[in-house]
Amino acid sequence: MLKKQILVVSAIASSLLLFSCNKKAEEKEITLVMAEVNPAETIAGQMDQAFKSKVEELSDGKIKIDLQCSGILGDIESLLAMATKSGSSVHILRLSPQSFASYNCEKTLMLSVPFTFSSKEHFWRFATSDTAKEILDEPIEKGLGLKGLFFGEEGFRHFFSVKKIASVEDFSGLKVRGTNDEAMQGMIKGLKAISVPVAYADLYGALQTGIVDVAEQPIANYLANHFNTVAPYMIFDGHTLGVMMAAITTECWDSLSEKQRNILLEAGKYASEFCRNLSQTEEDKVKAALLKEGATLTDVDDIKPWQEACAEVIAKGSAADPILYQAILNYAKNDLQPPRKRF
Repeated sequence: MLKKQILVVSAIASSLLLFSCNKKAEEKEITLVMAEVNPAETIAGQMDQAFKSKVEELSDGKIKIDLQCSGILGDIESLLAMATKSGSSVHILRLSPQSFASYNCEKTLMLSVPFTFSSKEHFWRFATSDTAKEILDEPIEKGLGLKGLFFGEEGFRHFFSVKKIASVEDFSGLKVRGTNDEAMQGMIKGLKAISVPVAYADLYGALQTGIVDVAEQPIANYLANHFNTVAPYMIFDGHTLGVMMAAITTECWDSLSEKQRNILLEAGKYASEFCRNLSQTEEDKVKAALLKEGATLTDVDDIKPWQEACAEVIAKGSAADPILYQAILNYAKNDLQPPRKRF
C-alpha cells in the first residue's frame, strides 16, 4: 500500500514538473522575423504593424515581432523561396495570391481572378468565413511549409500608365508589367497588350525609361512608391482586389505552444479588422493627395467591356474548383451599396 502511495505521489510530482517546464517554455521570450515588401506607411505595412503590436501586447512582450519593411529582406519571390525551405530566417511574411503562381495553389489563385470581388464588403464577408479558412490552409495541403494566418486587403488594383488610358482599346500594343501568374498574363493577353516581366523593385526605373508603359497596383501603393511621378495616369478599372495574406512557416508554427499559436491567431483577427477599417479611409486620403500632385484619375462607367476582354482568363481561373469559386462569388449577395466604387 505504501509503495502504491509513493508511486502515485511520484507520478503527480512528475506531472507537476512537466507542467512547470512547459509553462516556463511558453514564457520564454522569442523573436519572429516578419518580412514586408512594401513601405511601412502603406496599408500593408500598417496592417503588419497592428499585428506586431497586438502580438507583443497579448504575450506581455514575450513574443516579439521583428518587422522588416520596404523589401529589406528581399523581394517576394526570394522570400517565398526561403520560407518554403527548412531553416528559414524569415518566419512570417505578407504576400498576395499571385505569389503562389509557381506553387500549384489553385484555390488561392482564384482570389486573383479578374472581377471576382464586386466590392470590399463582398471580400470581407468572404475573409471572415469558413471558406476563407479553406484557402488559408491550402499551402499546408500542398506541402509548402507555410500556414496562412489571416487575410487583409489594400484596395482594388488599377492600371496606371505613362500616357492616358481611357478604354480597353487603348491597351492594344502597350507594354504592361506582368507578374508571372495566369490571371495577370491572361488579362494582358485579353487586353491585346504585351507582357514585360519586371521585378517590383525595378518598376519605377522601368516606367521612367520606357521599358514598360503600364503597370498596376492599389492606389495607396501607387502613391507610396511615387509611381505617379513617372506614370501620372491611373484608370479605376478595379480588375482585382489587392488581397493580402499573412503566412507563417510550418516549421516555426510547429515549434510554438498552443498558447503562443492562439496569440498569433487572435492578433491576426485584430490586424484584419484594423486593415478593414483603415483601407477605405486611407484610399480617400490618397486619392486627394494624388489629385493635389497632378495625377490624372479616370473612372470606368461601364465595366462590361473589361469583363468581356478578360472572359477567357476568368473562365480558366475559376475552373480549378467551380464549387469553391461560386461560394466566393455568393458572398456578394448581401451587398448594401453599388459594387463599382473601386477606390
